[in-house]
Amino acid sequence: MTPGERSHEAQAFFRELVSPQDFPKDYVGFIKKIIKLMQHKYLQLKILEIELRQEGTGTPPPESNGVISTFIEESAANQTPVISEQRVLDMIENAYPNPLTVDDFITAGKWSKTEVKDALEALEEKGLTRAMSDGLYIRQHSVDTQVVKQMPKLCSSRQPSIAIITALYCEKQAVDAMMDNQETFVRYTTVGESNVYTLGTIGAHRVVTTKLPSVGRTREAMTAAGNTTTRLLGIFQKVEYVFLVGVGGGVPHYTDYERHVRLGDVVVSTPAADLTDKSVYVFCEKAERNEKGGWDYEVKPYKPDSFLLQDIALRLMRSHAPWDSYVNEGLERLRGVPGRWEAPLGGSDRLTMDVGNGAFIEVSHPAPSGDQVDRGGLRVHCAPVAGGRAVACSGEARAAFAAHARAQAYDCELDAVLDSVKGNRKDCFVSIRGISDYRDGTRGKDWQPHAALAAAAVMKAIVAAMDPPTD
Repeated sequence: MTPGERSHEAQAFFRELVSPQDFPKDYVGFIKKIIKLMQHKYLQLKILEIELRQEGTGTPPPESNGVISTFIEESAANQTPVISEQRVLDMIENAYPNPLTVDDFITAGKWSKTEVKDALEALEEKGLTRAMSDGLYIRQHSVDTQVVKQMPKLCSSRQPSIAIITALYCEKQAVDAMMDNQETFVRYTTVGESNVYTLGTIGAHRVVTTKLPSVGRTREAMTAAGNTTTRLLGIFQKVEYVFLVGVGGGVPHYTDYERHVRLGDVVVSTPAADLTDKSVYVFCEKAERNEKGGWDYEVKPYKPDSFLLQDIALRLMRSHAPWDSYVNEGLERLRGVPGRWEAPLGGSDRLTMDVGNGAFIEVSHPAPSGDQVDRGGLRVHCAPVAGGRAVACSGEARAAFAAHARAQAYDCELDAVLDSVKGNRKDCFVSIRGISDYRDGTRGKDWQPHAALAAAAVMKAIVAAMDPPTD
């Protein structure tokens, strides 16, 4: 068994042990179930250490700290979506740079026209949105923008060689905070996709950033993501390096501190060290149980022709690069920009395991052991990144596919972007995911701004370590 397979086997054992359907009623039954599982099913497990403690009468179990708690997650789909300024703002930011109409909000949120208009007026008073002609509403960008019908032609010295693609509004804000000498151009259109391009510099390099107008697995979203990327690479034809920068979902390791991915960490897409396949991103289109109890997958793997960016990331990780200085620089530049860019309090990073039927158990994060050291600051991991709704948010399948692909992060399905990157023959690309949840990065918003900032800081460190352009 490989280390990844052993990790998956241990997690599968733990998941079955604490399954709420037949959870033992006393500690004797608990021990018996452990022995039975090890003897008849999980034959690869050789040693299991158990600590049983009796909590004081009437004393609630402490938060985390090695104690397991069980809870049932309520489906957000069953909750009535109540309108709020934040919900309306989220929709506007997700659509940016595309504008939205009042009818768009009514259709998507099932809200009344009066409720939508009141929320939009309140957001406009706060300077977060603005009304355009023809009843369109858009996010008020925090930097000066130039509205253009077509991108102006750039002389050779201003042509960017690096493109940075983001999917969320906070991701683009974080990336822009890493740049100098910014110019932002927005091309609005009422038919098709609008586009936003921010030109600037990082060190000696000219860069351009954009934000995808929407993400997801709908045909419209996939088409828009691919079109936006193709248009970007068509306009800026000197681009040689492509960065996909933003948030993602971490793949936790429940026992090994070094391999455990927590909220606020960053995963850089690099090939798995123990696989001959050198894919840096693996998209799962389909996952099915087979007759042997395992999984069969249909995947689309992606690997660059040049691993220059991955090699730089590995070198920086080994030399303990000062990622934190770029995070602090970004925090200073984002001061006053709406959003919680600092890391949330530690208690908000709750580690859970899906045990089926909507039930979850909460467990403590693994602590350093032996010669492992917690150096503090931003932790960066180099491993493949995965995507695909078939596995990203589906409990056991998610853990199984992560072990199969050696992935340490999932994203919000950016395969259409990579299809365009490969189709445009860009041979050097990397995905950098700041961890904001334990699914695909879209679940919890508390960590998204800080996770996006952490990913942007790692991106800047890699760009700064690249050789200066010769042109």
